[in-house]
Amino acid sequence: MQYVTAKKDEDCFLCIKSKESRDKENYLVYRGKKAFVALNIFPYNNGHLMVSPYRHLVDFEELSDDESMEIVSLIKKSIAALKKLMKPDGFNVGANIGRVAGAGENHFHVHVVPRWLGDTNFMPVVAETKVISEHLQETYEKLSAVFHD
Repeated sequence: MQYVTAKKDEDCFLCIKSKESRDKENYLVYRGKKAFVALNIFPYNNGHLMVSPYRHLVDFEELSDDESMEIVSLIKKSIAALKKLMKPDGFNVGANIGRVAGAGENHFHVHVVPRWLGDTNFMPVVAETKVISEHLQETYEKLSAVFHD
């Protein structure tokens, strides 16, 4: 609810965070040449990652071939890191393109969400609360180490 009700910045958070040299505070887990991986600070599940190009673009088809290849490579790297660290039972991987599709930001990115058997329960319905079992900073530390092995 914090994200939903918060006043939205006019500036793109993905652009701002990727330009800063504060990866730990901004939860940027990995930097490639054309794209980066960051923890979602309002995660659906523990380890919810976003893979995004540095370049601000809205649509999938605007990606250069180099950006496309690196994003796919980073999705694979993200899945491998999450499997090694968190041992999920599966993944949701996808992009919301355009506000009508659920894109809260007009900066193309791909979500990589680890899933576990039974990871949905009554809490979101009954208490309007999503249970995240590990602090974001702890998840960042662990994932960052795995990405840089």
